[in-house]
Amino acid sequence: QVQLVESGGGFVQAGESLRLSCAASGRTVSRYPMGWFRQAPGKEREFVAAISWSGGTTTYADSVKGRLTISRDNAKNTVYLQMNSLKPEDTAVYYCAVDTHRYGIGSIVESEYDYWGQGTQVTVSS
Repeated sequence: QVQLVESGGGFVQAGESLRLSCAASGRTVSRYPMGWFRQAPGKEREFVAAISWSGGTTTYADSVKGRLTISRDNAKNTVYLQMNSLKPEDTAVYYCAVDTHRYGIGSIVESEYDYWGQGTQVTVSS
Protein backbone atom coordinates (compact mmCIF):
# COMPACT_ATOMS: atom_id res chain seq x y z
CA GLN A 1 0.00 0.00 0.00
CA VAL A 2 1.08 3.52 -0.77
CA GLN A 3 -0.28 6.67 0.84
CA LEU A 4 0.17 9.95 -1.01
CA VAL A 5 -0.38 13.33 0.62
CA GLU A 6 -0.34 16.55 -1.40
CA SER A 7 0.39 19.96 0.08
CA GLY A 8 1.25 23.47 -1.02
CA GLY A 9 -2.00 24.53 -2.64
CA GLY A 10 -3.55 27.91 -2.01
CA PHE A 11 -5.00 31.13 -3.36
CA VAL A 12 -2.78 33.28 -5.58
CA GLN A 13 -3.04 36.09 -8.10
CA ALA A 14 -2.48 35.51 -11.80
CA GLY A 15 1.24 35.53 -12.61
CA GLU A 16 2.30 34.26 -9.19
CA SER A 17 3.84 30.92 -8.29
CA LEU A 18 3.14 27.91 -6.11
CA ARG A 19 5.06 24.73 -5.36
CA LEU A 20 3.07 21.58 -4.72
CA SER A 21 4.55 18.62 -2.89
CA CYS A 22 3.42 15.01 -2.77
CA ALA A 23 4.88 12.89 -0.02
CA ALA A 24 4.63 9.12 -0.22
CA SER A 25 4.58 6.73 2.71
CA GLY A 26 3.94 3.07 3.35
CA ARG A 27 6.24 1.95 0.54
CA THR A 28 9.02 3.55 -1.44
CA VAL A 29 7.96 5.00 -4.77
CA SER A 30 11.48 5.70 -5.99
CA ARG A 31 11.29 2.86 -8.52
CA TYR A 32 8.06 4.02 -10.15
CA PRO A 33 6.87 6.82 -12.42
CA MET A 34 4.61 9.43 -10.91
CA GLY A 35 2.22 12.01 -12.25
CA TRP A 36 0.16 15.08 -11.48
CA PHE A 37 -3.43 15.46 -12.63
CA ARG A 38 -6.00 18.19 -12.00
CA GLN A 39 -9.75 18.58 -11.96
CA ALA A 40 -11.45 21.91 -12.44
CA PRO A 41 -15.05 22.52 -11.33
CA GLY A 42 -17.49 20.86 -13.71
CA LYS A 43 -14.73 19.20 -15.73
CA GLU A 44 -13.13 15.78 -15.91
CA ARG A 45 -9.77 15.13 -14.33
CA GLU A 46 -6.94 15.79 -16.79
CA PHE A 47 -3.26 15.01 -17.11
CA VAL A 48 -0.78 17.72 -16.12
CA ALA A 49 2.70 16.21 -15.89
CA ALA A 50 4.54 12.92 -15.39
CA ILE A 51 8.06 11.92 -14.41
CA SER A 52 10.06 8.71 -14.78
CA TRP A 53 11.43 6.89 -11.75
CA SER A 54 14.85 8.48 -12.17
CA GLY A 55 13.53 11.95 -12.94
CA GLY A 56 15.34 11.88 -16.25
CA THR A 57 12.22 11.96 -18.42
CA THR A 58 9.29 14.29 -17.99
CA THR A 59 6.07 14.77 -19.96
CA TYR A 60 3.71 17.74 -19.86
CA ALA A 61 0.29 18.70 -21.09
CA ASP A 62 0.52 21.35 -23.80
CA SER A 63 -1.41 23.80 -21.64
CA VAL A 64 1.29 23.87 -18.94
CA LYS A 65 4.53 23.50 -20.93
CA GLY A 66 7.04 26.18 -20.04
CA ARG A 67 5.18 27.18 -16.85
CA LEU A 68 4.97 24.04 -14.70
CA THR A 69 7.88 21.78 -13.82
CA ILE A 70 7.67 18.32 -12.27
CA SER A 71 10.59 16.97 -10.26
CA ARG A 72 11.25 14.35 -7.60
CA ASP A 73 13.53 13.63 -4.67
CA ASN A 74 13.69 9.87 -4.28
CA ALA A 75 15.62 10.14 -1.03
CA LYS A 76 12.59 11.94 0.42
CA ASN A 77 10.02 9.80 -1.42
CA THR A 78 8.51 13.05 -2.68
CA VAL A 79 7.46 14.52 -6.03
CA TYR A 80 7.00 18.24 -6.68
CA LEU A 81 5.16 20.49 -9.10
CA GLN A 82 6.62 23.97 -9.46
CA MET A 83 3.92 26.23 -10.89
CA ASN A 84 5.00 29.57 -12.34
CA SER A 85 3.10 32.26 -14.24
CA LEU A 86 -0.18 30.86 -12.99
CA LYS A 87 -3.37 31.63 -14.88
CA PRO A 88 -7.02 31.58 -13.76
CA GLU A 89 -7.53 28.50 -15.95
CA ASP A 90 -5.06 26.63 -13.74
CA THR A 91 -7.64 26.72 -10.93
CA ALA A 92 -8.36 23.12 -9.96
CA VAL A 93 -7.82 20.40 -7.40
CA TYR A 94 -4.39 18.92 -8.06
CA TYR A 95 -3.76 15.22 -7.48
CA CYS A 96 -0.55 13.23 -7.48
CA ALA A 97 -0.47 9.57 -8.40
CA VAL A 98 1.97 6.68 -8.71
CA ASP A 99 2.03 3.82 -11.19
CA THR A 100 3.46 0.76 -9.45
CA HIS A 101 2.97 -1.50 -12.46
CA ARG A 102 5.71 -0.07 -14.64
CA TYR A 103 9.29 1.15 -14.33
CA GLY A 104 9.60 3.45 -17.30
CA ILE A 105 8.19 6.77 -18.41
CA GLY A 106 5.15 8.11 -16.61
CA SER A 107 1.89 7.68 -18.50
CA ILE A 108 -0.49 10.47 -19.46
CA VAL A 109 -3.41 8.06 -18.96
CA GLU A 110 -5.23 8.37 -15.65
CA SER A 111 -6.21 4.70 -15.46
CA GLU A 112 -2.54 3.63 -15.54
CA TYR A 113 -2.03 4.98 -12.02
CA ASP A 114 -3.04 2.87 -9.06
CA TYR A 115 -2.49 5.07 -6.01
CA TRP A 116 -3.77 8.61 -5.61
CA GLY A 117 -3.57 11.40 -3.09
CA GLN A 118 -6.58 13.28 -1.75
CA GLY A 119 -5.81 16.42 -3.73
CA THR A 120 -4.89 20.01 -2.94
CA GLN A 121 -6.84 23.06 -4.10
CA VAL A 122 -5.18 25.69 -6.26
CA THR A 123 -7.13 28.86 -6.95
CA VAL A 124 -5.79 31.56 -9.26
CA SER A 125 -7.53 34.90 -9.27
CA SER A 126 -7.40 37.37 -12.13
